[in-house]
Amino acid sequence: MKPIRLVAPLLALTIAGAAAAETPNRLVTILTAPEPQTQLMAMVLTMNAIAAGAEAEMLLCGPAGDIALKDAPETATAGQPPQGASPQGLMKKMMGESGLKVQVCAIYLPGKGADASILTEGVTAAAPDAMGSTIVAPGTSVLSF
Repeated sequence: MKPIRLVAPLLALTIAGAAAAETPNRLVTILTAPEPQTQLMAMVLTMNAIAAGAEAEMLLCGPAGDIALKDAPETATAGQPPQGASPQGLMKKMMGESGLKVQVCAIYLPGKGADASILTEGVTAAAPDAMGSTIVAPGTSVLSF
């Protein structure tokens, strides 16, 4: 009779494990910080999360939205120590190599009095309802800088 009692808990653990495996390991990085070093660290951590198997996307708001501009300021494009990477350069690398989805906050472009034509290729404006759903989806972690 003891083996039967063990089957139910083992079956429950197997089903729970399978459900957990089906839930994606997702990361949403929300970046608002104006400092290039903080921006670059957000990119580095996101890149390493992708390398570790996470599905990632990034939301750029406020001063960090400038990273997504075609004509980005030097703070977004200048290389930082120790390896000379820039926030925008690493963002573009992840977009190209890993398919990182990058969006600016919905109010970023209206706040600049501009449209999406000022954004680097592949960057779009976020829809608040979709981003809100993404943030609270099961299996999602949020990094905020």
